Amino acid sequence: MGKKIEKDKNTIKQMVALYCRHKLNMPKPDEQYQKLINYCCLRLDKCKWGENKMACKNCPVHCYKTEMREQIRKVMRWAGPRMLFYKPIAAIKHLLGK
Repeated sequence: MGKKIEKDKNTIKQMVALYCRHKLNMPKPDEQYQKLINYCCLRLDKCKWGENKMACKNCPVHCYKTEMREQIRKVMRWAGPRMLFYKPIAAIKHLLGK
């Protein structure tokens, strides 16, 4: 896979781990959240746009199942702003699209 896809996968993993650790008080993602990470990574691997992909929320093709889309939205809404405090370099790179 390409560099952008791998960065997006890493960002997902970091956000889910942050959510689990600080919102849910779990030392690491449990089975449910690991399944979410795996699902998101699979969707990224199969993205029809490849390295030219846009943010999933702006994509005209919604390839996530409704349940999974809602779950990752919830995680991202909570973890996104907090990434600046816990993972500032990753958050800034993500915001700048690098």
